[in-house]
Amino acid sequence: MANCNKIFIEFNSIIRLTDTRKASLKASRNELRKKIRKYFTDNKPAEIKPKFKGQGSYLMDTIVNPIPRTITVDGEDKTQRIYDVDDGVYFIGDESIEDRKSIQTYHNWIVEAIDGHTSIPPIDKNTCVRTVYADGHHIDMPIYYKQNDVPELAHKKKGWIDSDPKEFADWFNEKANRLQQLRKIVRYLKAWKDYREFQRADKKMPSGLILTILAYNNYYSHDRDDISLKETLVNIENALLIRFACYRPTTPAGEDLLDGYSNKDYFLDKLRSFIKDAKQALEEKQQKVACGLWQNHFGSRMPCHLAKDGEDDEEQKAASLQGIAAISKPWTTKY
Repeated sequence: MANCNKIFIEFNSIIRLTDTRKASLKASRNELRKKIRKYFTDNKPAEIKPKFKGQGSYLMDTIVNPIPRTITVDGEDKTQRIYDVDDGVYFIGDESIEDRKSIQTYHNWIVEAIDGHTSIPPIDKNTCVRTVYADGHHIDMPIYYKQNDVPELAHKKKGWIDSDPKEFADWFNEKANRLQQLRKIVRYLKAWKDYREFQRADKKMPSGLILTILAYNNYYSHDRDDISLKETLVNIENALLIRFACYRPTTPAGEDLLDGYSNKDYFLDKLRSFIKDAKQALEEKQQKVACGLWQNHFGSRMPCHLAKDGEDDEEQKAASLQGIAAISKPWTTKY
């Protein structure tokens, strides 16, 4: 039975952000914060002074290197990696909803503050203000008003919504610090999502947030990443066939993040296909054949050049048989 664990470990190093890239994205974020602070210092009363908190996959170390896309920048086609970084902007105060500024006012302030920071004008979205950089990455800045313990997101369509992204990051990091493999499983799922959306830009997979929650809720621990991923995928499918839902574990707790998701059949079909190939890969005798099956769902970044020709050596066979024997027995991870 083919053991692709070492190939997965190398794949993780390929899709995980390097320290250099992390530092570059952090520098972009800090320059943007600096520009916003200056705007408020120069144009607003001293008591109106926003604060910032990082959020999302960057803070949880689950952000992945995206597959390069061809996009049009200043009228030219360029091949770039589209990184997405989130950075929350917080206004602290004691005004009631009736007395505080309108949601659009807060959005307008941030748009005005960052206008001209890059050659591409800011994009004012319902949930955030986006700054797009020429190298392909963008920074989304959701805007919050914090009066009590729970921040409220300034959503242009839905109004003020209780939302605490830091609470979610803390929740996930606490789990992942105990379950060291979990971050890798989340990265593999995000790399799968990235490859699928690269192939079909018109078919959106569930968000990284949804995949992160599904990964934890259905996580299967194993010494081998290939077995852990396959069993986690099986658990996810079983859960979704019982109830196609994904409930947020933190504020706003209980929100079904899959409510209204429009590509249910497509997602379940791709999930089913992934599981089929994953099962076959674990049963394959030849590592190159097995790796090719995994590559069907991750693309050419899966380092199949590391796979051996022919059948596994005795050490690999022993590890594979041990792994297959383990998954034939009930295995429950204690969270």
